[in-house]
Amino acid sequence: MFSIREIIDIAIKIEKNGESFYREAMEKISNPALKPVLLFLADQEHEHAQWFEKLKDKTKTADEEQKVAEIGEAMLQNLIGDQTFSLDDANLSELDTVESLIELAVELEKDTILFYQMLQAFIEDSDTLEGLNEIIAEENRHIEILREYGGSGER
Repeated sequence: MFSIREIIDIAIKIEKNGESFYREAMEKISNPALKPVLLFLADQEHEHAQWFEKLKDKTKTADEEQKVAEIGEAMLQNLIGDQTFSLDDANLSELDTVESLIELAVELEKDTILFYQMLQAFIEDSDTLEGLNEIIAEENRHIEILREYGGSGER
């Protein structure tokens, strides 16, 4: 059974993986115009991870674990499946165009949004829900930023 703290740990891992991905991409790309965009996205992912860390610190384990127990292990396991939320398989050196990098980044952002939308249904605290909604909105803005840049035809 997953506890709310374990679910928050998954969210933290997602954000830290995203931050690492964008920082590594900054080092590997040859297009200097994309570097500030990637830095902005990495910094945003770092801020999101910090928000989840604070949420984890204030989460009361006993009460919250009971709520998560209602979700059911099977439902959550089916939802995340074997997903490790790791980008270890994403070899940035094999991404030969800005478009391929952006395509991978957009998929990362979409997966993150789907996971957070699943969490929304189980959050009763309005402040927490508002914070999560803000992060979802920022993740959606990341996709817009990436797509705008991807549409420029840069390499």
